[in-house]
Amino acid sequence: MQTGKDYQQFEDIDVEQLPVSKHKLHNWTHFAGLYAAEHVAATEFVIGATFVALGAKTMDIIIGLLIGNILAVLSWTFITSPIAVDTRLSLYNYLNKIAGDSMTKLYNWANVIIFSVISAAMITVSSTAVRFVFDIPQQLDWYPNNLWFVLIVMCVGIVVVLIAMFGFKAVTEFAGVCAPWLFVMFISGAMVLLPALSLDVLDSTLPGSWQELIALGNQSIWTGIDSNGEPGIGLVEVIGFAWAANTITHFGLIDMALLRYAKKKVYGLTTSSGMMFGHFVAWISAGIMGAGAAVILGKSIVELDPGDVAYYALGWSGFVIVIIAGWSTAITNLYRAGLAAQAIFKSHSRKKTTLTVGLFTVVIACFPFVFSQILPLLTYAGLLVVPVGAIVFAEHQIFPRIGYTRYWSSFKQLKFNTPAIASWGIGLVFGFGLNALNVMSFFYLFIPTWIFTIIIYTLLAARYGAKKSYPEEERKEQEYQESISKFQDDKAELEPDPIIDRSIFTKILNVVSVVALIITLVLAGLVLFGSANENNYITNRALFYKYAFICTLLYFITAYWATRRVKIKKEKH
Repeated sequence: MQTGKDYQQFEDIDVEQLPVSKHKLHNWTHFAGLYAAEHVAATEFVIGATFVALGAKTMDIIIGLLIGNILAVLSWTFITSPIAVDTRLSLYNYLNKIAGDSMTKLYNWANVIIFSVISAAMITVSSTAVRFVFDIPQQLDWYPNNLWFVLIVMCVGIVVVLIAMFGFKAVTEFAGVCAPWLFVMFISGAMVLLPALSLDVLDSTLPGSWQELIALGNQSIWTGIDSNGEPGIGLVEVIGFAWAANTITHFGLIDMALLRYAKKKVYGLTTSSGMMFGHFVAWISAGIMGAGAAVILGKSIVELDPGDVAYYALGWSGFVIVIIAGWSTAITNLYRAGLAAQAIFKSHSRKKTTLTVGLFTVVIACFPFVFSQILPLLTYAGLLVVPVGAIVFAEHQIFPRIGYTRYWSSFKQLKFNTPAIASWGIGLVFGFGLNALNVMSFFYLFIPTWIFTIIIYTLLAARYGAKKSYPEEERKEQEYQESISKFQDDKAELEPDPIIDRSIFTKILNVVSVVALIITLVLAGLVLFGSANENNYITNRALFYKYAFICTLLYFITAYWATRRVKIKKEKH
């Protein structure tokens, strides 16, 4: 291996600023698990109930969510994944290469705001479960109206902040453990509360046909009438939201940070594990759970918070699902916000910036409107960063095809990339202007905004030097990338082979954890298909509440124990 001056320039660079090396790439199974874990979260309770409150119809939900989530998967596959795999860089580092430091700082401020708000929403969601335990009144106003709720939010929030500062790796491992359980619990919750709806509408515990099931949905869940008694959203809006919900990560290219580790561009399709299970199935299940809880309590679904819904669907396991799912999602996003803040205030450590941003996040979390308005918040957050994704897409994919020079701004050593900053600003004015004029559904605003920004940036960049050739600079760039590749190849030779735990005890732990999930599904199936009448249903539901909670404890003990054993074995080597 070469040493000394040849590679010293790379030794001194933070590994995050270099392209991902070949030996650190992952297979498709890694990404399937990663996206399943990220997109089965506490937000699903809120969004599932929101579709009910917005007055969607049953078939619009089924077809619309299917189409919209497929479009989201295709967006990751054809927009995000190719750029991530080509560059092996996160969006932050690639944006800095394209648009310079000034643009990157502005973008990081946007990320601080966006991820802080999302984290605050998740802290509030987790707090609703704790609120339920202590019998504190629901928080349905935009502001808190109970001091004890504020104290609960502060306690939950402080835990989130501390873990985001010191224990993020453990949380990501735990999130991976949570993913299979979360999926099972969302399915089980829908199965447990569907008979309650069926008894209320059809006077039987189970719909007798597909037509009866759709009729049940139209009458008691997705009625087509919103919470104000007006006609609700239609198929086009449902498709739009399902597509737009993650624009920040696909059109906005945030998920370059994840997909840069993919061996192949086609691995963008693995996002379907999150979209089909986490969004399509979980949102439908959450709607059923919300409507079922509303029937049991004799309230409207808009009067319920996630704590209410989870408890009546899953018993004590419901508290676990709301707390854990909200907690893990909040920590992940607060960690992102802290990283973005640290990139702005480079003289301060990530822990210090995370603490500062976290304290502001906890204050925001005290206001319940944050989680109750998560649907438009996610959409507007996506609209805020979509122009940035458009600028990167234009430079990476379009410029080489029309004879323009990629990285022209870097080659000219511009400290202030006027075309990039101007295009972002003009794109935002265009997008939010369309919204103000009510030209189209705000769920679809990201599409014309993205296209418009691409056009503006291409025109402005041409005037500032993108049309020129920089042969000497391009040669140096190619040599630089080849040197990085050689440096990483030599580094890889010194790394030990991966350690795989094949011990019998670990296998037993994994089997027990899987069996616990299967028993939970069987118990939920007994509630749905084994309840001949209302008395049977109540008995079976109580049985589910009890033993599903035992299975929950058993699952987490064995699954996390197995994960720890694998980690300890790797650390010893």
